[in-house]
Amino acid sequence: MDPAARRQAVAEAVFRVVVRDGVEQASLRNVAVEAGLAIGSIRHYFDSHDDMIIFAVEALIHSTEQRVFAHVRSLPDRSDPRRPAERVLSEVLPLDDRRRDEAVLWLAFVTAARTRPSLVPHAERLYDGLRMLCRRALTVMTEAGTIGATHDVDLEAERLASLLNGITVDGVLHPDRMTPELTVSLLRRHLDSLR
Repeated sequence: MDPAARRQAVAEAVFRVVVRDGVEQASLRNVAVEAGLAIGSIRHYFDSHDDMIIFAVEALIHSTEQRVFAHVRSLPDRSDPRRPAERVLSEVLPLDDRRRDEAVLWLAFVTAARTRPSLVPHAERLYDGLRMLCRRALTVMTEAGTIGATHDVDLEAERLASLLNGITVDGVLHPDRMTPELTVSLLRRHLDSLR
């Protein structure tokens, strides 16, 4: 198998273990079992457990960024700038199985970064990326006149990112309460409140 494809297959095995059992259970041995590989095969592609986990975090960031940036191109829709912004921002919320799993992974990895210094730069990249996305969406809406020019875009981006983080945590921990319908309603209400 192509080395890049094998590393990606291992990252996907890490994702399955973390979603099901948590970061603590994503050992080389458990990931090897999940991937259907010998532990020596994992060690052939990754120098250490940390190297494997960091690769998985980077793979998560990359796949999420690719999907979100595909939607960012639709932001300059001047006919109704709120709808494209809502679509883009919804990509980081747990609205379906795939995005819920990504949210579980995000939460697991950023929580693990609290005690694993090697994960801190990657957790900060996730943190900064969400704020950049919020700032971009709000800037486009401000330029289109959808939200008032009197708003401090940087402050509103922080507020919006905090709202999205809270919704995501609730959606992961209490999916029966923070339903996809409620999630979208809260985002829509917040964007409407900026008019």
